[in-house]
Amino acid sequence: MINRRTLIKHLSAMPLLGGLFGSAVPLQSVLAAPAKAASRNVLKELGLRTFINAAGTYTAMTGSLMEDDVVETINASSKEFVMLDDVQTKVGEKIAALTHAESAVVTAGCFSAMTLGLAGVLTGMDQKKVELLPHLEGTDMKSEVIAQKAHNIGYSHALTNTGCKIIQVETLEEAEKAINDKTALLWFLNIQSDKGKIQHQEWVNLGKKHNIPTMIDIAADVPPVENLWKFNDMGFDLVCVSGGKAMRGPQSAGLLMGKKQYIAAARLSMPPRGSTIGRGMKVNKEEILGMYVALDKFIATDHQKEWKILEDRVATISGAVKGINGITVETYAPPLGNHTPTMRVTWDTGKINLTTKTLQENLRNGNPSIEVVGEPTGISMTTWMLKPGQDKIVAARLKEEFTKAAV
Repeated sequence: MINRRTLIKHLSAMPLLGGLFGSAVPLQSVLAAPAKAASRNVLKELGLRTFINAAGTYTAMTGSLMEDDVVETINASSKEFVMLDDVQTKVGEKIAALTHAESAVVTAGCFSAMTLGLAGVLTGMDQKKVELLPHLEGTDMKSEVIAQKAHNIGYSHALTNTGCKIIQVETLEEAEKAINDKTALLWFLNIQSDKGKIQHQEWVNLGKKHNIPTMIDIAADVPPVENLWKFNDMGFDLVCVSGGKAMRGPQSAGLLMGKKQYIAAARLSMPPRGSTIGRGMKVNKEEILGMYVALDKFIATDHQKEWKILEDRVATISGAVKGINGITVETYAPPLGNHTPTMRVTWDTGKINLTTKTLQENLRNGNPSIEVVGEPTGISMTTWMLKPGQDKIVAARLKEEFTKAAV
């Protein structure tokens, strides 16, 4: 687990960031300075509802909560000026080393990583091509991305933002036939890997056979922590992941990892440069540094210990309701995406006079407010976004609602 001393060691090892906080103010002094108490509660001032998050790391629910080390890094780095490219370069080197990649860069989320990664593939280091995107017609840039039909569920819009179109295939034979001189990229969506007929290594091998880069989207696929380097080791040329989910980095941050040539080219479409499709995908220095600290801390975490804590929380909630007549509780861990201890609660409406929507609204409108996931025949929830002790609150509220609704 990263602490202030470790953070100082990491950042002081970055040559271009040695003067990150200015020579007049030593880094140690900045980090050691006591945090000022908030002068106002803006959430309360604006009347914004806060809630216990038993649902998960959903974007609409503002992802996850950043750890104190990440927030301290953001606050400290906000006090000084530094060149944005220097931060990206040095942090990218550290991230690449941690994830077994040749290179890496912090992006404005996973979606942004996909757009920028493909942009780099299309343009290479040609500045004129960079400024042409997304207008591919009449240029010598390639214009097609091949993806499995089962993987094309909406996130591929990040790829069509570059001007490319998606060519859908279902079998390896179809993919072979679809490859032509317009093919820019082979894209793979990990969370749908069990739905497609072509698996990871086959996809990578196909790309290598035809000298076409491969990209994988693993947005919500950590944990397990090993996924952060698994696909780099496997041979994918580009790997995209969200930073504001399990890693608890800034919600608007993500990682683009992969081969040096593509990362370098992708950065030509990123701020601080203008006249690019990525100009609006700005990541500030605070987010870049915060994302690095979050990643470093996540990798260093005792994940077995963390898993046991989450399982115990699930057991607390499950134990409170499974004894109620008509209630069925299932505990599991999704194999793909949000791989964490999870529980699903269903009920016999003949014994529990309650709809999913009513239960959600009752929990949402209670004090404290609680969010769970609504399903066609019940609710599901995770415990990894709960603060210590909140599992007991969720357990008590669920028991209360089900007991009231018992016929």
